[in-house]
Amino acid sequence: MSTQTIIVTRPAGQARKLIELLSANLKKEELVRQDKSDLPKILSLPLLTIIPKGDEPSRSQANSLFEHITTALRDADLAIFVSPNAIECTMHLLGSTWQDLSKKRIPIGVMGGSSKVALQHHGIGLEEIPTTILIPRNNEDWDSEGLWAELQSLNWDWSKRKVVIFKGDGGRAWLADTLASVGATVKAISVYTREPLSIDSPAWEAIHKIDFSQSLWLLTSSEAVRYLGKVIQDQFAQTLLYASAICPHQNIGEAAKAIGFGKVFICEPGDEALIKASQVWLSLNQPQ
Repeated sequence: MSTQTIIVTRPAGQARKLIELLSANLKKEELVRQDKSDLPKILSLPLLTIIPKGDEPSRSQANSLFEHITTALRDADLAIFVSPNAIECTMHLLGSTWQDLSKKRIPIGVMGGSSKVALQHHGIGLEEIPTTILIPRNNEDWDSEGLWAELQSLNWDWSKRKVVIFKGDGGRAWLADTLASVGATVKAISVYTREPLSIDSPAWEAIHKIDFSQSLWLLTSSEAVRYLGKVIQDQFAQTLLYASAICPHQNIGEAAKAIGFGKVFICEPGDEALIKASQVWLSLNQPQ
């Protein structure tokens, strides 16, 4: 009898919380028997590592980025963070109170609940006069398109607005392009890079030992999915045809299908939705 395995592919720091919540929830819901031999394995495979910019050995590079950000914020009408990583890396770099950097109180746009929590961790949105945080109202709309729909409710003349977008290297440019297409002045600033997991990492050894037909992959980044596909093709005898994936966005799901996953399920964004979808998969795919 093969053991079910859940593979969490987030960066290590973010994966830890999800793994803890998932483990606790599986036991709470009693989806598996008390015999520990029947417990599904949960593995961490951090396909990408987030590397904050500004930590370079050359202080001049960090100072240059700091000046670039502070200059952009002085007369910005809106700041957008594409992810919690963008928030953490920006705040780490700035090292000062967010609103002190601008002549006016800048509203902030984010695409999901995790980003809103990350802002609040830095006291943003919790001030005596709270910073306005714009976020898609329904979690099924937690993406660039959902944020754009929310931004349109501002009824701004975008041709008179300046927007700063904090992001990582690469990634989707849809929102920046959309804002530019309606006349906004858009400045996209990369505050982190992503480093793929080395093929020599011990984390891959555990993946070689699992039964892919009893594996469930939690995929939360299209870029990470594409890298996974390359490694599987080059380094593994097994294929993903009999493996299952849960993805919190249609674009990630399409990337998962493209690299060969036989079963791809789309859930709403957020840890709670990932855990709920994992519970359903486990209950419907008990090993024989």
